[in-house]
Amino acid sequence: MEQTERDLRWMRLDNAALIFPAALRRHWSNVYRISFTYTDPVDPALLQRALDQVAPRFPSVIVRLRRSAFWYYLEELPQPPAVQADASRPVRCMTMGDVRRCAIRVLYYRSRMAVEYFHAVTDGTGAMVFAKTLAAAYVRLRYGADVPATCGVKDLAEPPRESELCDSFREHAGPVAAPRDDRNVYRLCGTPEPDHFLHVTLGILDSEEVHARAKAMGVTVTAWLCAALIQAILRVQAAEQPRRSRQKQVRVQIPVNLRKLFGGETMRNFVAVANIGVDPRLGDYEFEELVQIVHHQMQLSITPKNMAAIFTPNVNDERNPFLKIIPLTLKNLVMRMVFDSIGESVSCLSLSNLGRVELPEEMAPYVERVEFVLGPQASSPYNASCTSWQGHTYFNIVRNSVEPKLEREFFTSLVRMGLHVKIETNE
Repeated sequence: MEQTERDLRWMRLDNAALIFPAALRRHWSNVYRISFTYTDPVDPALLQRALDQVAPRFPSVIVRLRRSAFWYYLEELPQPPAVQADASRPVRCMTMGDVRRCAIRVLYYRSRMAVEYFHAVTDGTGAMVFAKTLAAAYVRLRYGADVPATCGVKDLAEPPRESELCDSFREHAGPVAAPRDDRNVYRLCGTPEPDHFLHVTLGILDSEEVHARAKAMGVTVTAWLCAALIQAILRVQAAEQPRRSRQKQVRVQIPVNLRKLFGGETMRNFVAVANIGVDPRLGDYEFEELVQIVHHQMQLSITPKNMAAIFTPNVNDERNPFLKIIPLTLKNLVMRMVFDSIGESVSCLSLSNLGRVELPEEMAPYVERVEFVLGPQASSPYNASCTSWQGHTYFNIVRNSVEPKLEREFFTSLVRMGLHVKIETNE
């Protein structure tokens, strides 16, 4: 039965999402995409039918951003958005007008289906669940495959569970708030693209090669890739500032899926970040040394107590009775200043790895690729993200500046280490 405006759900923004509407600006918003490339060209009409089928199962994803006197909130849409032909620019900025109409996009181009999300809606884990479920619904319609609700694909006959719609940050806030990270961090820079064009450089790696390198050093693939990225950033900074005493810390943000630490199945944001890195003023670092530093920092940082301490300050701010009554316009000014001064100044960029993608075996023959692309930071031209699917690791580096400094150094260093790398770009 079709829902009416009267019974549509509305949801307060989760704790992580509160900052994103305030941080939104004319040419930047926190947008990312997950895409599935099929073996045949996408049929837009069938993709729309699949979206129509899936939408009622995800009332926290098919939403628009609304505002009250004191807070933003999300409101379920009465109808899913129309699918759109993909533009030449991935993760295009969503304006305030866009997110007020719908906070996600469903796109198609040749054999590729992509979903782009305003980060206030969900994190990468929740986004992957929605994208998998939509991709599975399309495969059922397009190929007649009997795709079961496994491997993260939701059962469309099942109503949405309340546990999928909760703000898990408030449930798991700890007794102690961690101090803010050091902001004396190197910032990647470059000549801004005058038309705000976003360059996407994809490196396709052999997953077994990468896994073997990481396993030989006793670390995870994420730790190994993070070390390689830190090494590349160190070299970029050294080229720009040869005087070691003036160099700054190099830190990479690693988003952590908190569901693995605290449990739960929320479809909202439930992620915190670990800032991992080194201080180049202490001396040169061999790659093996970087790998071990990253590994041990991740082991020390990514624990339930430490992660809770990281997001507890934000939960405490949200619970502050004085802040609750401040008008939204003034809240926006304060949160924008906090985001600009603290939110992104503690790291060079983010490296978000959604890991090995698992799909039902009935669906897998029709899927050639699964990719994850972050948009750049607001005040830095770069970000990095990756997924692995059927023996390939898809490592994306995005930038909105002219010079390809980081991606050239990073992928060249992987080749020097003996890895096979195939490069694709949208240029």
